[in-house]
Amino acid sequence: MSTPPITELNDRARDVFRAVVEGYLETGQPVGSRTLASAGAFQLSPASIRNVMHDLESLGLLAAPHTSAGRLPTDMGLRLFVDGMMRVAEPSAEERAAIEGRAVRAGPVEEALAATTAALSGLSACAGLVLVPKAELVLRSISFVPLSPDRALAVIVGDDGQVENRVIDLAPGAAPSVLIEAGNYMTATLAGLTLAEARARLERQLVADRAALDKAAAALVEQGIAVWSEDGGRRPVLIVRGQGRLIDAAAVEDLERVRDLLDDLEGKQEIAALLDSARSGDSTRIFIGAENKLFALSGSSVIARPFRGIDGRVVGVVGVIGPTRLNYARVVPMVDFTAATLSRLVG
Repeated sequence: MSTPPITELNDRARDVFRAVVEGYLETGQPVGSRTLASAGAFQLSPASIRNVMHDLESLGLLAAPHTSAGRLPTDMGLRLFVDGMMRVAEPSAEERAAIEGRAVRAGPVEEALAATTAALSGLSACAGLVLVPKAELVLRSISFVPLSPDRALAVIVGDDGQVENRVIDLAPGAAPSVLIEAGNYMTATLAGLTLAEARARLERQLVADRAALDKAAAALVEQGIAVWSEDGGRRPVLIVRGQGRLIDAAAVEDLERVRDLLDDLEGKQEIAALLDSARSGDSTRIFIGAENKLFALSGSSVIARPFRGIDGRVVGVVGVIGPTRLNYARVVPMVDFTAATLSRLVG
């Protein structure tokens, strides 16, 4: 069943529908006709409100759980509310400062992304998600530091200042001059290239340069780039922060759904694929409950927005995951602001 357009609802139906959705999103509980009538927002009796709620239920916008006489919005109803009725609330100065204060690039960019995502998680009361930029590390320099007669530390420095280390084995009797020669050769030959480009160039260039390089140095060059190339494919593509925030007072009453949601988060590749689908848009994407088969059991929602580098190209996606009853009006602009902050960070 497709979501009916908001224009199909008369003023009374829209008002009752909005009140039910906003009440549910605030409390996590079904909203009853007596609750709405006693609030005094409508000049209607509980019976009249029940009739309107019944009509909304027949349209697929509300549902009545068997444990309560109240109503709650369906995924279709939430979609209608989010797309056509929601009044957003911009982040406060304190919330903006909390996000910007964590987006500090003092070390590897992944650390800044994780810290910013943790701040978003705390403010939204959801789990924060960020898809790590897909751009590969660009090499600035490579060096080898002796640790023992048969081991050395390979040190790679990226253009962004990121430093990574790997311990590698040395051929028996390798002289210190071999480490210097291999490091100098790799830096001169590979600076400015990504790991994939570096490996491809080495495969071509070592054929021509092998005679000029010491045999041990040539072997060390091949081993050094192989260590990073093999490891690069295993880097996590998704950072998740704040899973514990998904277990709140309301969640305790529905532990099975929480377990399903935490299972969803364990399947990082599926979540990453969902976030990756938001890369193509210019605005925030909202995935609500069973609209996506990944969340058919857990009843979860994801709000995600891409962030861009200085050249305007999308380099990653940031967002949150939580129950379908999350505060969309507050969280959507918060995700928007976080994406803008990360764009400045990586730009």
